[in-house]
Amino acid sequence: MPSRNQLMKIKVLRISITVALCLFIGFLGSIATQSSIDTWYPTLVKPSFNPPNWVFAPVWTTLYILIGIAAGIVWSKGFYHKWVKTALYHFGFQLLLNTAWSIFFFGMRNPLLAFIDIIALFILLLFTIKWFFVVNKMSAYLLIPYIFWVAFAAILNFSIWQLN
Repeated sequence: MPSRNQLMKIKVLRISITVALCLFIGFLGSIATQSSIDTWYPTLVKPSFNPPNWVFAPVWTTLYILIGIAAGIVWSKGFYHKWVKTALYHFGFQLLLNTAWSIFFFGMRNPLLAFIDIIALFILLLFTIKWFFVVNKMSAYLLIPYIFWVAFAAILNFSIWQLN
């Protein structure tokens, strides 16, 4: 049986890995974003509540850190447990949809496809929060800012699609 100190080291390592993974996923999404942020995106008609471009990087960085911590906490409960596996599978799939959104919206310049993706992301994120809550309540609470931001982004995405 590992000591308390060893368990803490494992938990910190797993949180560090998942935070790094989430930040890497964010970096991949930013590659697609860069292809259009200075060319196509400025030409779009945007709603009055569209934040300035500089807001997105710090918000997403913060969110990726929070969701990485949440996933690391869940992982630290032991991947052998079916609830942990279920929670992390949901987490992984929502992370894929998160990255796909940047590809659809900025890379493919397709706000409608991006909107469909973000709705699927929102629904899958609800399931992820549910399963994180089953495994560890704090990990679920760490995802609350993320789901609020995704909801806001979905409204923004829908508005941009409608205006263009």
